[in-house]
Amino acid sequence: MSVLQRSLQGVIVLSVNQIISSAASEFIEITMSITLYTAPVSIGWVSHIALEESGLPYKAIALDFSKQEQAGGEYLKINAKARVPSLVVEEGVITETPAILTYLAQIAPDSPLGLPNDPFQEATINAFNCYLCSTVHVAHAHKMRGHRWVDDEAAKKAMTDNVPKTMGLAMDLVERDMLKGPWVHGDRFSTSDPYLYRMSTWMESDGVDVNNYPKVLAHRNAMDERASVQAVKAFFA
Repeated sequence: MSVLQRSLQGVIVLSVNQIISSAASEFIEITMSITLYTAPVSIGWVSHIALEESGLPYKAIALDFSKQEQAGGEYLKINAKARVPSLVVEEGVITETPAILTYLAQIAPDSPLGLPNDPFQEATINAFNCYLCSTVHVAHAHKMRGHRWVDDEAAKKAMTDNVPKTMGLAMDLVERDMLKGPWVHGDRFSTSDPYLYRMSTWMESDGVDVNNYPKVLAHRNAMDERASVQAVKAFFA
């Protein structure tokens, strides 16, 4: 069964949950013990793709940012930061993309996400993911979320206007020094790959010509062919 088939099957099972027996309902609650809160235009795609790659059963719930659902009282009980992604598991809630990726890699060690046995290689994966989280994603956010850092309208505009430069510089570094090819860290797929994929899908809207980054573009095209990415696209279609 493909990743996409498994995802669609999960949607079908959940849609009839209200009419099946209580015993079957309890079974679904056990097997669907992972719930991802995400949104169509968000960084939540990274964790969503990773869940597909993990092969683990899960439920995905999309929040509508246009209705400020991420700031609603019910969701704030899950994630007081009012952001996505949030991964709800039996032990509690995990937030922040690098943490979610590490968690999924650890609980699905035989999946493509599985961490290498070598501590240095694992640290290299974490270092790359942290760079995307702390620098690249922040540079992107300056385009439309300057209010997180400043109140002055002129300063907000300056931050927005600078996004093509800051995103371009960040992707220069990825292209030149970080992306080994065909996957981020070489021949082995890792949690870094869905992360870079999502960053690269924002490049055009951030004023960065992806055609100037042949390795990044090749990586994005390769990711587009994976069943995990196709499943997430189908979810939001």
